[in-house]
Amino acid sequence: MVQQILYRALVSSRWLAEHVRASKIGPELRVLDASWYEPGQRDAQKEFRERHIPGASFFDIEECKDKSSPYEFMLPSENHFADYVGHLGISNHTHVVVYDGDNLGTFYAPRVWWMFRVFGHRTVSVLNGGFKNWVKEGYPVTSEVTRPEPGMFKATLDKSLLVTYEEMVTNLTSKRFQVVDSRSEGRFQGTEPEPGTQGLEPGNIPGSLNMPFFNFLTEEGFEKDTEEIRNMFQEKKVDLSKPLIATCRKGVTACHIALAAYLCGKPDVPVYDGSWSEWFRRAPPEYRISKWNRNKA
Repeated sequence: MVQQILYRALVSSRWLAEHVRASKIGPELRVLDASWYEPGQRDAQKEFRERHIPGASFFDIEECKDKSSPYEFMLPSENHFADYVGHLGISNHTHVVVYDGDNLGTFYAPRVWWMFRVFGHRTVSVLNGGFKNWVKEGYPVTSEVTRPEPGMFKATLDKSLLVTYEEMVTNLTSKRFQVVDSRSEGRFQGTEPEPGTQGLEPGNIPGSLNMPFFNFLTEEGFEKDTEEIRNMFQEKKVDLSKPLIATCRKGVTACHIALAAYLCGKPDVPVYDGSWSEWFRRAPPEYRISKWNRNKA
């Protein structure tokens, strides 16, 4: 069996800065700022207009989603995604580097990394350390707007990297997949509220395990080294040689689990796109595990 060659999932600020300095941002290399913040906290687009990595474009996750869905940030259609990224100057031959400006170092960038992969694009990377460390290390920023020539992008949905509600229900009995939830322990257990969402109580899917996404990051905001990540999975008794599904609240930080597994040589981790936001609203009460009601009582 021929081992699959994995495209680099992470690039360093130094690597990207060298390409910026050499004026290599263009049809073959595009940089995307995928920042998003809860309303009232920070204004991602305003911050992007004020300063961003030279040559970068803003990836608006509010625009590149299924707006007809009642759930948060569900995947757009193939045509929607293709049109959206095409207008950002991206073709099927472009190496895409994604970052965000979160204080943790990385938050939304892995979601966009996964979105490209689920639509059949493999040449995509996350900027290790994010914009926070790009600035900290003294690399250039600009307020100059980049208007790239549109690219031709063909999106082909890879269903092996995407899991639906119905498949999650089936897995309750088949137990074919291990399920790992990336939310904080309190939200997973139901001892802390779900932030920013009215009517959504905390809790978890029966049989799921908890690996908070921020534990994959160092205090400085970089991805932990592969051996440390592999040990983290082992400590949680997650077998990377077996099928695995990543979930969270809205299919965003679940992508940190997919990225972490990818770094360990496992590129086939699908994300439950609806995640807890959908599960809580659709699953019967016996399929929701939570301490929330007891605490409220």
